[in-house]
Amino acid sequence: FEELEFRTLIDRVLKKESAGNGVTMTTGSKTATGKGTPAPLPLFPEEGEAIQGDLFANFTTNEPDEARKSNLETLESLGCNYQLIDTEEKRQEIIQKLLISEILSLDTETTGTEPMDAELVGMSFSIAENEAFYVPVPAEQEKALKIVNEFRPVFENENSLKVGQNIKYDMIVLKNYGAEVKGALFDTMIAHYVLQPELRHGMDYLAEIYLHYQTIHIDELIGPKGKNQKNMRDLDPKDVYRYACEDADVTLKLKNVLEKELKENDAERLFYDIEMPLVPVLVNIERNGVLLDTEALKQSSAHFTAQMERIEKEIYELAGETFNIASPKQVGEVLFDKLKIVEKAKKTKTGQYVTSEEVLESLRHKHPVVEKILEHRGLKKLLGTYIDALPLLINPRTGRVHTSFNQTVTATGRLSSSSPNLQNIPIRDENGKEIRKAFIPDEGCLFFSADYSQIELRIMAHLSEDKNMIDAFLSNHDIHAATAAKIYKIDLNDVDSDMRRKAKTANFGIIYGISVFGLAERMNVDRKEAKELIDGYFETYPDVKAYMDKSIQVAREKGYVETIFHRKRFLPDINSRNAVVRGYAERNAINAPIQGSAADIIKVAMARIYQRFQAEGIQAKMILQVHDELNFNVPVNEKERVEEIVIEEMEKAYRMHVPLKADCGWGKNWLEAH
Repeated sequence: FEELEFRTLIDRVLKKESAGNGVTMTTGSKTATGKGTPAPLPLFPEEGEAIQGDLFANFTTNEPDEARKSNLETLESLGCNYQLIDTEEKRQEIIQKLLISEILSLDTETTGTEPMDAELVGMSFSIAENEAFYVPVPAEQEKALKIVNEFRPVFENENSLKVGQNIKYDMIVLKNYGAEVKGALFDTMIAHYVLQPELRHGMDYLAEIYLHYQTIHIDELIGPKGKNQKNMRDLDPKDVYRYACEDADVTLKLKNVLEKELKENDAERLFYDIEMPLVPVLVNIERNGVLLDTEALKQSSAHFTAQMERIEKEIYELAGETFNIASPKQVGEVLFDKLKIVEKAKKTKTGQYVTSEEVLESLRHKHPVVEKILEHRGLKKLLGTYIDALPLLINPRTGRVHTSFNQTVTATGRLSSSSPNLQNIPIRDENGKEIRKAFIPDEGCLFFSADYSQIELRIMAHLSEDKNMIDAFLSNHDIHAATAAKIYKIDLNDVDSDMRRKAKTANFGIIYGISVFGLAERMNVDRKEAKELIDGYFETYPDVKAYMDKSIQVAREKGYVETIFHRKRFLPDINSRNAVVRGYAERNAINAPIQGSAADIIKVAMARIYQRFQAEGIQAKMILQVHDELNFNVPVNEKERVEEIVIEEMEKAYRMHVPLKADCGWGKNWLEAH
């Protein structure tokens, strides 16, 4: 749960009370409204979705929701000056006004939530609070392009600060119409994420919290979700303009409040130097998209389907009967009633046997059928989630897959990706590698992959200032072999592969605050050996232990920990009486500064690489980011230059006590390159 950031499931499993009265979720993504709208809490959230309680709930009254909302201001009570700009004459007049403003709040109304598919319905602008303008855009492509073209000098004016709520969405939509948003950016959604990473960041919510204002909700215009819901295009501009103007106006008001908050919370560097320069990079990556070898995926699909059918037969033979392998109930009955592989099997409250992956993994050696069922499930998931699903996500207009990178989802500062989630592609087993093989470069280009080598351990060495760990990195030794040599008190040349494997598990486990029990289970050794390993580890790296203790102490005193760039991770449970809940917060206190600093460093590298490519007229394109790894589509004649720029900018992104190191590879697909 912790590793995959399933925060709601952690709360549910640990029986933790929600901090607020309305647990809702939003990724802050644009709906057809142009606003991030909270959605109902899903039962099983996908990896990467930020789901959390409303931490402000403790400060609100216990009045019913309607009563509380009646205290909020509305558009009617404010009496704003919102104008519908529906003639060429009015447009020219407003363009002159927008061109001389130093700040421009903008928003787009569109036909959908996917920016690469959405059509423009209208554009709204605000340059002063309580004043805004809405420009409708017709469906006919020629007329739409003409209007957007009129506003190009406004969008491309480098002297005005562009303000938006999830401005990346608007930038992609406008770029699809040939208009590039230039100049400094201020994204209110990201500003709030930097300040409060674990809260919601949707506009409706932010307006309530910061402005005590209730926005017009999209449902009032297009109706509730469902097959009868209208499209923005179906509405008369006269019915849309007040709603659209409010978007731009509220965003400007939020910027004026959040700007001060960033300053007060020492978060300006993180926001202006790391998060904002990343927005145009992500616009570029998402628009570039990535090519898929659909033929290779078809072959993989046929191969895995045949493999599943073969495994199915083997399962039926081992079980002595046919049954539905996809049914947990039937699997439980076969394993525990018929085959009796254990005496006392776990049951749910309803009396059904538990056949989760975790349970089956622990029973893997009890009977050969268990391993086959796990294998079958793995293949089924691979087919359903990636091999058969990816070709359906190819954009028919571009012939590519365009994932969305989310900047405001994870609590750690890492990017997440969705539609599809390309950051969760399994790479350890052979079957998972088949998926990477299907990601290919353009004709006449190469696939280039560069990733940070052991970045989290290097950050640990930097933060803890442990002399032994720093020396190991500075001597350019294999850190895992060096750790093993010190723990086992032997010469570096005498370290065998088993010792190195154990040291590697300890290296990565310990920076995540792993316990003796956890390490014993992960390494498949008894607790005594695991304890000796941890004791030996802290003896080898005493300042790592001191750093861990200090991190927990700082979290207890301040209620949060920070990354190198002062990204805060709030840990309200650090003083909890519940040992399990407190232990989780303590592990986060140790790891969040490390994982968050790694996330910040690669963001800096991405922005610098993008800027270098632009400055030098490089044709290569950044097409994917997967945690510590960057992927590129590179014309053959730029091979040496691109490698030089990418490695240089990755390794120079931040100066530490130990050097940052990036490895790279080339190939005709992602698998070959990485």
